[in-house]
Parts: sequence; C-alpha cells; structure tokens
Amino acid sequence: MKKSDRRIQRTRQQLSQALIALTLEKGYEAVSIRDITRDAGIGYATFFRHYPDKDTLLIDVLNAFIQELKQLFAQSAEPSPAAEGALIFAHVRQQRDLYRILLRGQGTQAILNHIQEITAREFLAIYAPKPDSPIPPDVAANHVAAATMALIKWWLDHDMPYTPAQMGLIYSELIIRPTQAIAFTPLPQPTALH
Repeated sequence: MKKSDRRIQRTRQQLSQALIALTLEKGYEAVSIRDITRDAGIGYATFFRHYPDKDTLLIDVLNAFIQELKQLFAQSAEPSPAAEGALIFAHVRQQRDLYRILLRGQGTQAILNHIQEITAREFLAIYAPKPDSPIPPDVAANHVAAATMALIKWWLDHDMPYTPAQMGLIYSELIIRPTQAIAFTPLPQPTALH
C-alpha cells in the first residue's frame, strides 16, 4: 500500500471516529464539520478533499461496516439464519456506538432509510420469492430489514441483556423463519468442488 493511500485511510478513520464520538455527545444535527475536523486534528479544507458533507462521511462509515458484515457472512461456516443472526448481533455489540447513532434517527433518518434499502436488497439476493406467496417479495424483504433494525434497537436500548447467540436465535425464529415460510425459499448455496 502506498504511503499516500495509508495517509488517506488514516485521515478518513480520524474523521469517522470524531463524527461518531461527537454524535454520541451532542447528537448528529448539532455536529458541524468544524467540530469534526477540530476533534480529528485535521484541517477544515482537508475534510472537503475527502467528503462533500457530513452525511457522505456517515454513509462512508456505514458502507465500511456493511462490507465488514458481508465478509463475516462469507466466512461463516454455518449459513443458518440463527448463525447469521448471531454474527449480526456480535457485530452490533462490537460497533454499538455507531448503531446507537443510526438507530436514534435524529438527523440520520435518510441514512437509516438507505441502510434499510440495502438490507432489503441483500435479503432479496439470498432468498427467492415463492411464486404462490400472497406477499410481494419487496414488501417481505422490507419487513425483514425494518424488523431487524427494530430488534437491534431494542437490544441496545435494554443494554444487550441477551448474548449475540441468543439474539441470533430470536432473529431467526421471530423474523426470518416466519417471513421465509410465507414469502421466500432460500436460493441454492454453491457447492464446493472436491
């Protein structure tokens, strides 16, 4: 990796960390770009070399976490809904500050909607619609995304009283299995060549 690439990554990481810390302290709407650059120890003009506004910075942070979650799923040895749910909740526990910011909805509603759309699209890529289902696939996928976010919010609001494994089972039994039973069939998993 080039030195300039490392510097760009370091700058973006500093901006991300400052945004998260300030949002937890003051609320997203109250955070200015000047606040972010001051706390990150980065020049004001430098911010605009990386991002046009703070929403784009937050979306960049989210996209990085979404990619991280996708990699966790890809590495999962057991592709069951409960195992995937446990991975989701382990990720939430690890990145709880970011999830708290997003799920508060104060000034982040458009970004939260963006995440819900991405989650619904990902779900549609994993499951095929049942041809005889009375539920349109886009409605069912949106339900899964919204219900998952509501379950994550509940868990965080209640100081994570259950383990990620327990929450994975709850996610599977409360959200995935019933929705799959009425609206989807899993797409065939690729088989490994021996």
